[in-house]
Amino acid sequence: MEIKIQSIHFDATEKLQALIEKKVAKLEKTYEDIQKVEVQLKVVKPAAALNKETSLTVTGPGLSLYAEKTCDTFEEGIDQTVDSMKVQLAKFKEKTRNR
Repeated sequence: MEIKIQSIHFDATEKLQALIEKKVAKLEKTYEDIQKVEVQLKVVKPAAALNKETSLTVTGPGLSLYAEKTCDTFEEGIDQTVDSMKVQLAKFKEKTRNR
């Protein structure tokens, strides 16, 4: 599984990148055929609260899922988008299993 991290309008720390890779790797437990995961981190309005936008795109054979959350911190955003993606992957897996 390939993990691509993009940080827009700021530089992501190594600690943040390590956290992302650790959390995203857990998605493979839910669905094994993930080929690529793209993580986009974006600071929307620098002065406002809830200004960290995190989006996650997961692609695989016959699979393209997207989740996006806006939070106070990127760590919180990663947690929420990964949780959301786990739900989507579980639903997708259930659908394909029934065919």
